[in-house]
Amino acid sequence: MSLTRIASMAFLPRQKSLEKHFTTPDELQERVLRYLISKGKNTEYGASHHFDEIRAYTDFAANIPVNTYEELKGDIDRMRHGEKNVLWPGTVKWYAKSSGTTNDKSKFIPVSADGLKNVHYQGGTDVVAMYLQNNPNSRLFDGKGLILGGSHSPNYNLSGSLVGDLSAILIENINPLVNLVRVPQKKTALLSDFEVKRDLIARETMHKNVTNLSGVPSWMMSVLVRVLELTGKQHINEVWPNLEVFFHGGIAFTPYRKQYEQIITSPGMHYMETYNASEGFFGIQNDPSDPSMLLMLDYGVYYEFIPMDEFGTDRPTVLPLSGVEVGRNYAMLISTSCGLWRYLIGDTVQFTSTRPYKFVITGRTKYFINAFGEELIMDNAEKGLQYACEQTGAQVSEYTAAPVYMDARAKCRHQWLIEFSRQPDSLDHFAHALDERLQQLNSDYEAKRFHDITLQHLEVIEARQGLFNDWLKAKGKLGGQHKVPRLSNSRKNLDELLQLNGNNKSNDNDK
Repeated sequence: MSLTRIASMAFLPRQKSLEKHFTTPDELQERVLRYLISKGKNTEYGASHHFDEIRAYTDFAANIPVNTYEELKGDIDRMRHGEKNVLWPGTVKWYAKSSGTTNDKSKFIPVSADGLKNVHYQGGTDVVAMYLQNNPNSRLFDGKGLILGGSHSPNYNLSGSLVGDLSAILIENINPLVNLVRVPQKKTALLSDFEVKRDLIARETMHKNVTNLSGVPSWMMSVLVRVLELTGKQHINEVWPNLEVFFHGGIAFTPYRKQYEQIITSPGMHYMETYNASEGFFGIQNDPSDPSMLLMLDYGVYYEFIPMDEFGTDRPTVLPLSGVEVGRNYAMLISTSCGLWRYLIGDTVQFTSTRPYKFVITGRTKYFINAFGEELIMDNAEKGLQYACEQTGAQVSEYTAAPVYMDARAKCRHQWLIEFSRQPDSLDHFAHALDERLQQLNSDYEAKRFHDITLQHLEVIEARQGLFNDWLKAKGKLGGQHKVPRLSNSRKNLDELLQLNGNNKSNDNDK
């Protein structure tokens, strides 16, 4: 009997309990809310917001305001300095370093021992449980899992307290038994220099029996390319013939799928999306035939949602999970066992089903272009790029876009900077196909493009190879959990990239 067959038996009880996500989902969330309130009573935040008076969701919503990082930052900084029982009971020693806010370069998300156990690690366990349930002939544990990690560093020089990428926190605290089926070695996985780490990972793993991959698609692709360079092979399955699955998350997989299919040609290769953020583990693709993810309801996370057509208004509607509708775009709020209370995470989602609750990530509350009332979101962008690639034979590796508010001819348009891994048959053809598809996907964009009165035809500028990596490297953000900002009303990122690409900045008014 294979090791995987033996290990699979340990997942049977959890596979059974996961059925409650289909039968009694709202009860699972009610139980989580009771748990969070019972723990939160023992904190300063709970005392100041009268957690002891909360009896139902309406009390919870009335007593606790909606928070961004700015509202919780002072309390988190106190926790980082060693204060106890501030947002969550006890001392929190780990902080996931995430992309910053308007006022700060980085956010520091608390990761409590409870959160590690009942959110992040439970999510990782459930990914494997669902995969094995869908693939009973898997040999997952008969080889090694290549898991990409970031790095960490001391937190205010407090003993045992560290800050770093979430992946580094997970690797640092992982059950020692997992290290028996994981590569590379911990000291390599936690290196801060991604270029050095990339080479070492490739050298350490290219002669191993790797059966599964876990990580962000862009950074994993970089490692796989290095493996091919070192081995002289054309396809990854020539190096790792038993590779069967890539557990991916962090960024949309659509722009990278073709590249993966080109270098991993095994017909039995699987791709499974996860939604694991610094703030928590929220979703898993439980059905290989359905790109939407199952919302995980029995972790230490309670969910609420703000309709995006009300987002940014003075008094937006805030809904518990039971109030969401299929097909509507929502900003997501979370309360977690890491001490985040009614926290606006910044992601937008759309539900594809409510029995069970399944969803797709549609973008970020701050990653959109709405310079002229077009309300272009990342979901539009990803689908538009996919269509343009299909029409022109192109493949996109990285991109970003921003508006040109007014050029020398008093014309306004969207400007896209795209790094291609395979060139389109024509850049003009690609731009036309993208513009056409965006109009089909987004009625507001279509209305603004009508007769070129408000918004001109979009512009596509080709980025040189390696541009986005060079830009991230210059900012000290190469590797780990760092992502290229896709859409923005501000031209700051795009202008920096254009300058690095050798282009002149566009004449715009957003400086």
